[in-house]
Amino acid sequence: MLPDYIEKLVRILEREDVEWEIYWERGRSGSFSIERETLERAQRKFFSGIGLRIGLEGKVGFSYVSGLNHTNDTLENLVKRAIKLAKVGNVPFSGFPSPEKVEKVSDIYDPKIEEIPFEEAYELAEHFSSIMAEKKAELGSSYTFSGSLSMGFVHYGVLNSNGVELMEKSTGFSMSSYVVKKELKSGSGYYGQSYRSLKGWEERYSILEKALSLAEDSYNAELGKSYGGEVFLEPSAFLSVLSIFLENLRGDNVYHGRSRFSKPGEEVVSDILSIFDDSTVPGGVGSYSFDGEGSPGQRTPLVEKGILRGFVLDYTFASLMGYHSTGNAVRDFRTAPQIGFSNVVVEPGDYSEGEFEGVIISRVFGEHTANPASGDFSLTVELGYRVEDGEKIPIKGNMFVGNVFEVLKKAEAVGKRRERIGPAYVPGLVTSGKVV
Repeated sequence: MLPDYIEKLVRILEREDVEWEIYWERGRSGSFSIERETLERAQRKFFSGIGLRIGLEGKVGFSYVSGLNHTNDTLENLVKRAIKLAKVGNVPFSGFPSPEKVEKVSDIYDPKIEEIPFEEAYELAEHFSSIMAEKKAELGSSYTFSGSLSMGFVHYGVLNSNGVELMEKSTGFSMSSYVVKKELKSGSGYYGQSYRSLKGWEERYSILEKALSLAEDSYNAELGKSYGGEVFLEPSAFLSVLSIFLENLRGDNVYHGRSRFSKPGEEVVSDILSIFDDSTVPGGVGSYSFDGEGSPGQRTPLVEKGILRGFVLDYTFASLMGYHSTGNAVRDFRTAPQIGFSNVVVEPGDYSEGEFEGVIISRVFGEHTANPASGDFSLTVELGYRVEDGEKIPIKGNMFVGNVFEVLKKAEAVGKRRERIGPAYVPGLVTSGKVV
């Protein structure tokens, strides 16, 4: 059943000779910040609002209001504003989606997160800080622990003049830990994870231990020697490199000529790689049943055995390019839809990391400085290892340089251990590269 405030807005829109789309949401977020083993900041925010797109004479106008319960005058003004923006704007209008069958994705909503009182959420954050304090007491004053905990829920819906009428609710929960070890030298390690339910809370100790392990390796790491040859990209480093490549698979970038690619069918990476965008993963952090325009979520092949199979698309760019939407419109009530990825899934291989000798790159940063179209990158190695005779010697501070298209084309093996990093499911990768 539609909320009263939406029915009221629909009655106003039906008087106008326009096409329209309503997106509304209401929810709550809570976040807690831990500094030096102490819970320093806690806040809870409520949000709600209505976004309205109007299609008129080949142009589209967008406007929004915060909050859900409004007078008729406010809703009338919302409609007038969106119509005016459509008349004076220059954003082309390609229509709105028509109803399609939508399969509900499971395990993306945990009522415990919506119902948890602020006091109980605060106690979880306090407990998280207390286990950091216990770990510091165990290890000594050279260690400093920080972190965060957050959770929230959202109810949202899409309705348009073509008959789309969809509603869903989802939840999120995340934890992170940051550890610094400082004596004569220093090292640091960060690890965070996100979930759809409070069951993620059970991993609080392992999150702390993973951050601590990375800090220990970082503390012992030194600048490595320059190296060129076979490298093993651990899942985190592989995802950083892959994110540069993925920008070329956004439909808007393809349409505007900002992508390396123009159409499917081309061999773009090694034939051992297959990559998907999949919003239907049960419990996936990036999962949803329908996107911000009401198109069904789906598993979209992007690259199969090295061959480019498709792009991620919303309804607008799918229409402009002659494709069907892949259900990748992301938004909130304050924004018009934009193209985004849901869960990025890379198929695992059969390679075992234990077999590798050479340079392992564990974590990098700086991928935002890369040029996705040219593919050139220069990433700082936050942590890596030089493996000699089975011994792993930690390194850091080097630069991993190269070209993403060459690195992915030279891929020789895909790891069999796949790691979930937020909404991405990524194995390790053996390829050729240069570390300076």
